[in-house]
Amino acid sequence: MIRVTRLNNSEFWVNPDLIQFIEETPDTVISLTTGVKIVVLEPAADIVKAIIEFRKQSAGQLPSVVEKDTGEE
Repeated sequence: MIRVTRLNNSEFWVNPDLIQFIEETPDTVISLTTGVKIVVLEPAADIVKAIIEFRKQSAGQLPSVVEKDTGEE
């Protein structure tokens, strides 16, 4: 999840997997795949950076794959 700030300065978390696109009109509007639109204070570039950081952290938490040794060569 990434943290964003509404225009009234309240913070909340958004699932970046639900973000369809981000616009600056001039306010930053996040459009979700659910059809919900959220106006936030952060510029689009900052949201993109937060999504990239989220993805990096998520990828680092994946379990490693260990191949089973069958004893055959």
